[in-house]
Amino acid sequence: MKIKTKITLLLLCSILAGGHSQAQNEQRPSAKHVVLIGCDGLGAYAIEKAEMPNLKKLMASGAHSLHARTVLPSSSAVNWASMLMGAGPTLHGFTECCGEKPEIQPVITTKNGLFPSLFTIIRDQRPRATTAAIYSWGGIGFIIEKPIIDFVVPTKDKEEVTADSAAIIIRDQKPLFTFVHFSEPDYVGHREGHNTPAYYEELKKVDARVGRILAAIQEAGIADETIVIFTADHGGIDKGHGGKTLEEIQIPWVIAGPGVVKGKVIEDTIITYDTGATIAWILGLDMPQSWRGLPVKAAF
Repeated sequence: MKIKTKITLLLLCSILAGGHSQAQNEQRPSAKHVVLIGCDGLGAYAIEKAEMPNLKKLMASGAHSLHARTVLPSSSAVNWASMLMGAGPTLHGFTECCGEKPEIQPVITTKNGLFPSLFTIIRDQRPRATTAAIYSWGGIGFIIEKPIIDFVVPTKDKEEVTADSAAIIIRDQKPLFTFVHFSEPDYVGHREGHNTPAYYEELKKVDARVGRILAAIQEAGIADETIVIFTADHGGIDKGHGGKTLEEIQIPWVIAGPGVVKGKVIEDTIITYDTGATIAWILGLDMPQSWRGLPVKAAF
């Protein structure tokens, strides 16, 4: 065999081997369950100062960013929708704080009249899978397709009931996907102010509730096959939010579980609709063409 031919073959083998290695690196984690915990009004600025041992243990056991961002406006409905729907407001149609229906006609709708969300693609692609949504703020009920979700538990701002209900469902049902929404610390932020002693005092309670959910995952015997994502819809400044300050638009983004790099600080850009895309990728689901989120593969 000529020398030039040998060199060409060696280069080809090297390229193929490199491509194989890269494909291996991009393999999905072996998770059978995802739990998404969202806290309303929790600005990333508060995490380092907050007394939140359960959350910080989760951060140490996984990867995190304190520079993830909301979509605008930095308000509730628009960002919870973006988080679950893998796209921004001009596509899913929710553009304000508290709308009961999309203010803009979605570019595509399901049979229930909403833009496709994680719950939609799970039901379409994994029809036998169990899903759950437990939420404190009633506004969440307008952005999720309740008829296709197995367990829908609105708790009317009763935070302890939210934590207890989520823990029971996780222990007893072991859903493929569980979404847990807490109203705090948003209400304290509006009432007493963000970045105040009262705000940080409430974060201790938030952390205890998160701890109960993490304990439930352990008690269910699924900790080794569950990925937990913790994030928020927006932060806040003074007694409000909805604006363009970093205090309002930077949110925490924490992920832990099988395949996640322990103790990693994620440098990649993260926007809230990347959360939906990441969960879809973890679960091996095909994302709709209308989604714009990207999986946060840097965490793995």
